[in-house]
Amino acid sequence: MNFFEPSQFRQQFPLIDNHKDTVTKSRQTKTKIVYFDNAATTQKPQQVIDSLQTYYQQYNANVHRASHQLSTKATINFEQARKLVQEFIGAQSSKEVIWTKGATESINIVSQSLARNILKQGDEIVLCVSEHHANIVPWQIVAQQTGAVIKVLPITTQGVIDVSSLDSVITDKTRFVACAHISNVLGRINPIELVIAKAKSVGAYSLIDGAQAVAHLNTDVKALGCDFYVFSAHKMYGPTGVGVLYGKRELLEIMSPYQGGGEMIKTVSFDKPTMYNSLPFKFEAGTPNIAGIIGFGSTIKFLMPYLQDNQRGYGQYEQQLSHYCYQKMAAIREINFVISGEPDIGVIAFTIIGHHNQDIATALDSYGIAIRAGHHCAMPLMTSLNIDGCLRVSLAAYNTYAEVDYFLHCLQDILKDQQEAEMSSYLQTGKPLEIESNLEEHSVNEIIKLFSETKGWDSRHREIMLLGKKLSRLDKSLRDEKTLIAGCESRAWLNMSKNEIGEYSFSADSDAKIIRGLLVIVLAAYNNKNTEAIYQFDIEHYFAQLGLMQHLSPSRGNGLLAIVDKIKLLAT
Repeated sequence: MNFFEPSQFRQQFPLIDNHKDTVTKSRQTKTKIVYFDNAATTQKPQQVIDSLQTYYQQYNANVHRASHQLSTKATINFEQARKLVQEFIGAQSSKEVIWTKGATESINIVSQSLARNILKQGDEIVLCVSEHHANIVPWQIVAQQTGAVIKVLPITTQGVIDVSSLDSVITDKTRFVACAHISNVLGRINPIELVIAKAKSVGAYSLIDGAQAVAHLNTDVKALGCDFYVFSAHKMYGPTGVGVLYGKRELLEIMSPYQGGGEMIKTVSFDKPTMYNSLPFKFEAGTPNIAGIIGFGSTIKFLMPYLQDNQRGYGQYEQQLSHYCYQKMAAIREINFVISGEPDIGVIAFTIIGHHNQDIATALDSYGIAIRAGHHCAMPLMTSLNIDGCLRVSLAAYNTYAEVDYFLHCLQDILKDQQEAEMSSYLQTGKPLEIESNLEEHSVNEIIKLFSETKGWDSRHREIMLLGKKLSRLDKSLRDEKTLIAGCESRAWLNMSKNEIGEYSFSADSDAKIIRGLLVIVLAAYNNKNTEAIYQFDIEHYFAQLGLMQHLSPSRGNGLLAIVDKIKLLAT
């Protein structure tokens, strides 16, 4: 009998389990949340949540620095978490486990505390084209600081590092090689053993980004032989704001501190050189995220038995669920996967022919389904795939076959509704829906009245989409870098004219229908006003009246504000 039982596993996650009541096909009666954004962050089991609460309620104190019993208990649990991580990844010593804020900070520590000190003009850093920005930008910064050059490993059509390129890209000039164990977009396991071995053969250091791997694979850093391995707690059912930098002890010893402050020192003097603390404390300046790290210890206790189960019930369920989802999606003709073949873990990237990614993701959100749309912090990968972005479904072991079926049913409903709307528009106007336009402008009061009569995000979403259909398309000649709205998550453009009495007229457009609808709402607030009136208009109160901001993702909310900022800039 398998150690892993799907329904029992799911019940340990309160946010997921609290929304188990109904999965219906009706938007009006649904209470379900289907969470398919696990590659971004995972939900937390009750025992992890309880461990954070217990720390704050029963032994809240700083660690390492006091002699009283509260601090002693906090320090014991804090350091026990470090030993658990050591065991979890197979590190030689707990001194090789450095606490950070996340995988991003871990990479920055290596780039600034080691690479910056040893790289010189013409040295090479090798990355993979499919890397997350967190494993690109720190290396770009250190390359600028030192004169080093970045080389890029390509991927195959199956989405893994092309091993045939290793000999030509990783050479005697290579000093650092950094790549992901598993891509956060493509869900494929890279042949990192070959990459590490090649780096070692030319005397280069290797860093592996394991953020997407550690929740799915049994990781042994000694067996891998990498110099550094980094990951984040929040992607493996743990707290946010906690990460791990594993590094070989001999390398960590020669690295300079990343930050200065308390805890990372032995002695400080104005008269003599400051002496730094020993490992691992040399890299842990200031009061750490004590509750989060103790909670992470609880996370390791929760997850490790599932990964180490010899009968592999946990891993088999994840693979079977991913296979089921992929095969069901492959049967929908409008879906286009961004790479060939099934992913190795439940991270499935795709586009839908004839539909903008943001429109699909927002429509699914109105059904209570959370997926990700955009470039997924992997812009170079999007460029290499010749796409602006994609949709991503990412599954975890608490997801179910019923949720996959519900997701695909809703997706097909959305596609069907759009097809019917396009056909209706064509029969009525003789034009495709995409170029339908209604030059009638909406006033602020009309917009407020419309949304005051609309209850729930699903209904508001439909109204925004309907407004978007009425926005006249900008001529392609006006959709350029000059009119592009910086900070909007989907491409959007804003054009401006001004009449003889100083009133501004704005026209706008976007690739995404949802953004076009939001543009109608914003333009209603600012069109036919002078500069003073534009700056006096209370846009935050306006959005609050419409009940919009609480339903928009932070990126889309920022995009909406970016539209406002562009209008004010043009009106200055």
